[in-house]
Amino acid sequence: MKLIVGLGNPGIEYQFTPHNAGFLAVDRIADDCGVVLSNRRGRALTAKARLAGHEVLLAKPETYMNLSGLSVAALVRELELEIPSEDLIVLYDELAFPLGRLRISANGRANGHNGVKSISGALGTEEWLRIRIGVGKPALADGREIKAGGRDYLLSQFRKQELAVLDEVLDRVEDAVEAVMTEGVSAAMNKFNRRPDDSENGSDVSKEK
Repeated sequence: MKLIVGLGNPGIEYQFTPHNAGFLAVDRIADDCGVVLSNRRGRALTAKARLAGHEVLLAKPETYMNLSGLSVAALVRELELEIPSEDLIVLYDELAFPLGRLRISANGRANGHNGVKSISGALGTEEWLRIRIGVGKPALADGREIKAGGRDYLLSQFRKQELAVLDEVLDRVEDAVEAVMTEGVSAAMNKFNRRPDDSENGSDVSKEK
């Protein structure tokens, strides 16, 4: 069985905030699979589903973001998964990318993300598969990037127009998860790790971690 974990904070007050993009992605997959994450195991809300021909366990840790590793490690042990492995896919928000982008990576540093730091600490390695969901501010028309405001921004509610963009991104995250499972990590990275303006010129950024 494959384990798909979305990171976020439990509680209605956090539901539609940038830091809960991982939760929202797992909820989208669950909705499309016709299941509800209502079982409790490994300190997470979970649901079994069938996705792209594979049995999967969808999970949302209830530990709060900073202790996500406790839940992920418990589920990895319960399912007897080997790490590193394509059988574990973690979905989470990435402030460094603008809203609308996503990136598949086979490893990587926390870069200030406490949920990632917790998982790497609990698993004893940074070699685990993740899909990072951009939640940063979009660039200005002249190409200049806007720096989002860190913690305050991550825990503030998405605006209506941002939710519209996120809705489309969540569908692509699900497509990316399916591509990893059916085509392999390298092929999925080649397909999804392109900037929007790279699609025409064929630039390949899949080697970025």
